[in-house]
Amino acid sequence: MKFDSIQQPKILIVDDSEMNRSILTDMLGDEYEIIEAEDGAEAIAALQKYGLGISLVLLDIVMPHMDGFEVLTVMDQKHWIEDIPVIVISAESGSDQMEQAYEMGVTDFIARPFDRLIVRRRVVNTILLYAKQKKLVGLLADQIYEKEYHNSMMVDILSHIVEFRNGESGRHIIRVRTLTEVLLRQLQRKTDRYPLSQADINLISMASALHDIGKIAVDEQILNKPGRLTAEEFEVMKTHSMVGGEMLKNLPAYESEPFIKTAYEICRWHHERYDGRGYPDGLVGDDIPISAQIVALADVYDALTSDRCYKKAYPHDNAVDMILNGQCGVFNPLLLDCLRDVATSLAEELENASVRTYRTELRQLSQKMIHRQDLFASERSMQLLEHERIKYNFFIAMTEEVQFEYTVTPSMLTLSGWGAKKLGLDEVIMEPWQKEEVLQVFGADTHRKLSKLLHDTTPEHPVITYECLLQYSGQSRWHRFIARAMWSADDPPVYTGSIGKFVDIHDSWMELKNLKRQASHDMLTGLSNHIYAKKQIQTKIDHNPNGSYLLAILDLDQFKAANDSRGHMFGDQVLRYMAEKLRQNTHHGDIVARVGGDEFLLFLEYQTNAEELIRHIFNAVTGYYEGFPISVSMGIACMSVVGHEYGKLFQAADQALYSVKRMERGQYRFYDDSMQGILSSISPIDNTEKGVCQK
Repeated sequence: MKFDSIQQPKILIVDDSEMNRSILTDMLGDEYEIIEAEDGAEAIAALQKYGLGISLVLLDIVMPHMDGFEVLTVMDQKHWIEDIPVIVISAESGSDQMEQAYEMGVTDFIARPFDRLIVRRRVVNTILLYAKQKKLVGLLADQIYEKEYHNSMMVDILSHIVEFRNGESGRHIIRVRTLTEVLLRQLQRKTDRYPLSQADINLISMASALHDIGKIAVDEQILNKPGRLTAEEFEVMKTHSMVGGEMLKNLPAYESEPFIKTAYEICRWHHERYDGRGYPDGLVGDDIPISAQIVALADVYDALTSDRCYKKAYPHDNAVDMILNGQCGVFNPLLLDCLRDVATSLAEELENASVRTYRTELRQLSQKMIHRQDLFASERSMQLLEHERIKYNFFIAMTEEVQFEYTVTPSMLTLSGWGAKKLGLDEVIMEPWQKEEVLQVFGADTHRKLSKLLHDTTPEHPVITYECLLQYSGQSRWHRFIARAMWSADDPPVYTGSIGKFVDIHDSWMELKNLKRQASHDMLTGLSNHIYAKKQIQTKIDHNPNGSYLLAILDLDQFKAANDSRGHMFGDQVLRYMAEKLRQNTHHGDIVARVGGDEFLLFLEYQTNAEELIRHIFNAVTGYYEGFPISVSMGIACMSVVGHEYGKLFQAADQALYSVKRMERGQYRFYDDSMQGILSSISPIDNTEKGVCQK
């Protein structure tokens, strides 16, 4: 099996033995992109960088500093082990060790010495197995979200049919749904008399869209009569609540579904009143389900504030006063308090609740369905409602995370209760990216990046992962953003929103950062170590191959005398002093590293003459520290003389340093061709002859 170079799966090989890494690379490098890590810290850094882009980890168990079990622990904590298979490579085959490895999620084991056939076969089998698992998970997720999309679409179609026949605008349904949700959330905050979970609020809000479904059986002449209805016509109109209830009741296969139960309550009893003067059953007080009470209040408010064929709309304040004064019937006092509480912000929230953009084909389908002769038998409605399911299956397994749902139309961000409390935001926010409090948490730049990532997805690849800083509770914390973009079934597909979560990874992220720093820096001086400096230097060279760069190696003369005469603690102080002097006399972007006991490395960019730069640094570090004389020898190699390879630069600088130490210490010298052989002459400190870099 041969992979295209662009599509080659990535394999991370983690082994402190360069020989082992080389052997495995030779075995697998023709079919896979190989990433190498020589210890656990580098492995974690690679996993952090590439994430699910890594298809397999070949992991040595016995390693210094951070062994394989520690790597597996981090992978488990970060849930990488769930998606990235791990094969252990080890000469140790003890049952206890392997049992522990398998318990920690390892997929397979390869023993050393390596057998090419066994290695290749187990690698291929493991990658293919995980690929099939991911495909199955993706297919299942696609089915779930496709079902959710179709469920919502069916409710929209059915609601639109009713509105179309009733001569009402598409705003009615969405306004009732919005107001229902606003009132439910306020009731939840206000009292525990009616225990309402987030799922309950979502369920009731969605079911409210079907509150007038029974009007489908009412004669259009009555529905759209411009004047006041006669007593007989009003009695016919009142039947819509019972008809809607019966349509839902006649779904025996789904009678136990919470959505059907809630929709039935709303359809039948949303015209009941708290004092028992409503219809059709004359229920009193809390004999009326709270879902129907809420929708009743929302329906009345929208009826008052909307233009109808028989009246003009009342202003918001007038409508609220009419309801609170009992001019529209008696409502639950608690709900009236909720309406009073949200009255000042209600008009704005409803204004922001845009009408759903119905696609042309849905309108056409709705209109065709209206004219079907068998529509009033409710059979068609039964078929449509059979598809209805409860939303938010995506969130079932999630706890203690900032869960969210975002819709484009209307522009609305819904946060889980726990997440909203954590971030200090409302659970439901209309036009969120215009709200200052939202931008303070997420930041405008983060919002732009997330928005672009989501819009750049496709229906085939809808999931994204992104790490960002969130600002809340007076601090900045790192979070991992995991989301699934939602796309319509249109051709071409249209981005409709997203669902997902923010996971707090700050503590583990900082821990990893510290681990990476420990792996890349000298603990005594805080400077880069040689391995890390080498990578930094080569990156700079690759980025700017024509730059004016030099590499210098410094050696402290007679450093042993500091340890011998004043002790090793004083020697450490001298090394820290030298490191600080080098920091102070180099520029931002320069690389300063400790490469040995008393040896330091500099990689510098110069403007015109390297001699002036080196002389300045040489003079700055030469002197005394607490009475101890500081003298250094330096060897310098310029990229313009030696070339662009780090190895050649380092070797040339080392040769130049050797030439100084061999003859007379306490000087510096630039590399020239004469140093390829026996070094017999030493350039004085102020040398400006051949070998000094000029540009």
